[in-house]
Amino acid sequence: MDLTIKILIGLVAFIHCYILFFEMFAWESRGKKVFTSFPDSLFGQTKELAANLGLYNGFLAAGLIWTFFISNAEWNTNVSLFFLTCVSIAGIYGALTAEKKIFFVQALPAIITILLILLR
Repeated sequence: MDLTIKILIGLVAFIHCYILFFEMFAWESRGKKVFTSFPDSLFGQTKELAANLGLYNGFLAAGLIWTFFISNAEWNTNVSLFFLTCVSIAGIYGALTAEKKIFFVQALPAIITILLILLR
């Protein structure tokens, strides 16, 4: 189960690295493909805002990556749960306010990982 949890944490971290990339560097190209319900004119006007959001996603990824270097089991669990909870809340909020598919891409993998951590 520990290997599965590490793989899922890595997957969630990778997803957030990808979100960082497209929000900071490809907002006007890739962003339009991800946020299909937004009008095209919105992307140029919100480029700086999206880059700021991407930076926050990078911090979430960094926190999850940090867990791979924490040797103390209790701290590892606590830090993992903290960052996965942050990801879950961000994903749920994003699904409610921006695109419903954000729940499945961002929140659901984090929630599944949280459950696996709590059940081990």
